[in-house]
Amino acid sequence: MTEGDQPKRSAGSGDLPLMRRLTIAGASAFATLSLLFMLAIVVFLWLYQGAGPAARSGDSTTVILKPGSGVSEIAAELNRDGVIRFSSLFVIAAKVSGAGKHMRAGEYDFPTHASMALIMQKIRKGDIVRHWITIPEGYTSEAAVDVLTNSDVLTGSAPIPAEGSILPETYEVRRGDDRGAVLQRMMTARDDLLKTLWPQRQPGLPFQTPEQAMTLASIVEKETGLASERPRVAAVFVNRLEKGIRLQTDPTVIYGLTQGRPLGRGLRESELQQPTPYNTYLINGLPPGPICNPGRAAIAAVLDPPHTTELYFVASGAGGHVFSSTLDEHNTNVAHYRQVERAKLAGRQ
Repeated sequence: MTEGDQPKRSAGSGDLPLMRRLTIAGASAFATLSLLFMLAIVVFLWLYQGAGPAARSGDSTTVILKPGSGVSEIAAELNRDGVIRFSSLFVIAAKVSGAGKHMRAGEYDFPTHASMALIMQKIRKGDIVRHWITIPEGYTSEAAVDVLTNSDVLTGSAPIPAEGSILPETYEVRRGDDRGAVLQRMMTARDDLLKTLWPQRQPGLPFQTPEQAMTLASIVEKETGLASERPRVAAVFVNRLEKGIRLQTDPTVIYGLTQGRPLGRGLRESELQQPTPYNTYLINGLPPGPICNPGRAAIAAVLDPPHTTELYFVASGAGGHVFSSTLDEHNTNVAHYRQVERAKLAGRQ
């Protein structure tokens, strides 16, 4: 080997131009970052759409989200109640999806292992737990308040309002609603119904005020449980009032004795003769006020009764009544159905 001869160097990275080496390094880094990004998306989707934590007890978890709560507060509450594992992930998902602007307060019931996607969907839709309070037609105001008091969903207290001042219906309530506020809704519902029906009433009815109409409706409500009979019963009482015949209705006597609480037995003859402001066997016209809270059908019936000549009715023993226009017909019906009742009692013995 002569002095001028030099060994040839094998081709290698050291011979690559600087820009090419930077390009290769950048591409490698980009590929790595892309892979990590894709992996992060996969993990995010798995955590977002996959099964969530098991309920701490039972098959579901109840969570109450307070009005005015932000996304971070909602996420923290869900995490505290064991519904989601990662608050930060929930916040990110809510902001990315836009759901954070549409989350609704209320009581939610999330099934065990609910995914974060399902949880967010329910909150966004406002798919809250619904609670209902039902006041049956014919309940006294005291009994209605007892229903409110016995509800474990409501809070606070409610006074016993005037008889006939609430509308018996089924009302939707939320956990934590105040009992007094719910009662006020029931009273407003009655007022609104009366404001609608009173101006449309049949002309010439034998009462002058909406409250008198409510009194008669309450008697109709207590006299029959059949919706189909309410107009006919209302017509009987309207006819009796127009002719100056005493109403002679047992439910008014019972109200005068017990304030509407059930007797648990039939009325005694001595009780029919006991003087109270509500004893329509002894007083003329209407009693001083309603004896219960009548429903829509009974109120509508007394404000627009059918035109009949009927003045009497007697229980048929089959859940309804038999109507008549004369006292003789009525006495015949009474004798017949008393005989039917005696036969039934004999058959049971």
